[in-house]
Amino acid sequence: MGVAERLVLNRERHLKWRAFDKLEMVLMVLCGLTLLGFSVSVALDILTRTLGHPWLWLQEVTSTLFIYGIFIGAAVATRRNDHLYLTAVSDALHGTPRLIVEVVIRVTVLVVAICLVYFGYLNYLRGFGSFRLPSGTPIASLYAAIPLSGVLIALFTIEQLVNGCRHGFEYPEPRDGPDSATPVGPAWLTRENS
Repeated sequence: MGVAERLVLNRERHLKWRAFDKLEMVLMVLCGLTLLGFSVSVALDILTRTLGHPWLWLQEVTSTLFIYGIFIGAAVATRRNDHLYLTAVSDALHGTPRLIVEVVIRVTVLVVAICLVYFGYLNYLRGFGSFRLPSGTPIASLYAAIPLSGVLIALFTIEQLVNGCRHGFEYPEPRDGPDSATPVGPAWLTRENS
């Protein structure tokens, strides 16, 4: 198993379709790249300003990486069930009450995703009338992340709703914690090799 494949969690596997595992992996890699790029561009921005020769275009790069990182991260967090939702309430319930709470939570997330798609697309279209400086690129290039994220969040929420209603939302916790089913990190750190 390669490093990239280890980015896909097996936690709550009964709520996931294997067809979306590659998409989750790509999104996790993109999140890492945007975080790395954001960190490097901030460091370079500070360095060039300290040296008295600022690269003004770095602010555009930094904001772009920050915005795309946030919205891609929100989408992948939805697939991994790492986003902020009422887990404490649903985890305390069993049977029909849990099913109802889980469905209500995911329908709420789906409504938010649809709003992201609709209003994000409207903002994207309006963004062609405003331009970023110093490059002069339309601000729509930033707004494109919003409807894209909404589509991914809706896709992953529908995946969980369908599978949760089919198989139930409850799942047995692995013995060593919620993420122990899939080792993450270098092979010498995983429990399989100890």
